[in-house]
Amino acid sequence: MTNIIILILCILILLSYVFDITSRYSKIPGVILLIALGIIIQLIIKALNVEILNMKPVLPVIGTLGLVMIVLEASLDLKLEKRKRGLIIKSISSAFILFAVFTMVTTLILVHWFGFNIRDSFLNSIPLGIISSAVAISAASLLKPDEKEFIIYESSFSDIFGIIIFDLILISHGTVGEGIMNFILNTFLTVIISIIITSVLAILLHKVNYHINYVIIMTVVVLVYVLAKLAHLPALLLVLMFGLILANNRFLENTPVNKYVDFNKFRSDLGSFKKILSELTFLVRSFFFIMFGYYTKIEGLFNFRNLITAFCVIAFIFLLRYIFIRFVLRLPVLPLLNFAPRGLITILLFLSIPFASRIELLNEEVITLVILLTIIILMIGNIGYRKEKVRIEESAKNEEVTTITDQTVNNLTGQSPN
Repeated sequence: MTNIIILILCILILLSYVFDITSRYSKIPGVILLIALGIIIQLIIKALNVEILNMKPVLPVIGTLGLVMIVLEASLDLKLEKRKRGLIIKSISSAFILFAVFTMVTTLILVHWFGFNIRDSFLNSIPLGIISSAVAISAASLLKPDEKEFIIYESSFSDIFGIIIFDLILISHGTVGEGIMNFILNTFLTVIISIIITSVLAILLHKVNYHINYVIIMTVVVLVYVLAKLAHLPALLLVLMFGLILANNRFLENTPVNKYVDFNKFRSDLGSFKKILSELTFLVRSFFFIMFGYYTKIEGLFNFRNLITAFCVIAFIFLLRYIFIRFVLRLPVLPLLNFAPRGLITILLFLSIPFASRIELLNEEVITLVILLTIIILMIGNIGYRKEKVRIEESAKNEEVTTITDQTVNNLTGQSPN
């Protein structure tokens, strides 16, 4: 039995790896394939009438690890540069305003039309308002450089804003206003703690030459996150600060810190840490989505009320995005409109909602439908954009060939070009 379990785990990892590679060429996001794989495994297990251990309680644990890793990975990729100021401002405003408007309007609908309390309505609305950076960034490879950077910053900040605000509402035991006040009061303490922890971990990353470093650093980051959660501090802000300080270490080069740190070696160590973090995130994300697909109630995906709810949510997401891109940012609507997928963060935050605060209208099947359909819309839009890009490139090549041919003919005949 042990060998069979190991064999199955190895096959799942290899399949996940194949999905990740082929998604770059097929434009079918790996998330869809992983969830589909989980659903197929569920159907096979039911058909064979095999009983296996219930692993659903492990989902939030894997989810928490994935959450910390994704935020850390996203923050390590955020470079603060003056030349990108305009792009960063636009992407941050897009991430925050679209998230805030969607969350507030959805909350108002849940409160006034369905009679739920404001705290529960906020908690259930927030996960659906967050763009998945894991899906959006990987799908943005075909875009122009400025469009790609916009998607990277927008989706990363959408993750960060959503997670921190969700944390803020979750730790508020009184009203939302009390939660905001507590959050503001705790933020200063959190920033101080994060600077201290970042210094300690940076020293560990840079100075310690023992062959086991990176896993210990990751363990300490998760430990600090859990301790901060237990202390009712905005824990993900600690992770975000840690990543941002490490990613933008160049600002410390012309300070007294330069006497104690070899920044070239530090950046090399940081690069190695990012690679290991990326691979750990890949493993956690893969098993999470497969398990999520396995425990999805298939019949709930075809429930009429769930389908109507999911379609309404998706229509609102893309309506807001169209209006903001077209009339506020005044940017070309396509292909940016398609990049509003929901994914891992949406699931993780949904699973973090206490059962007493969950709203049946926005159940697990609705969340799954929204994730699948927004990713499918992104996939279809990406395929269309790819075909259009190929057509434009071929047209440009043909024009270039025609121009060269005309010049050659003119040179041979002795005629000067018009």
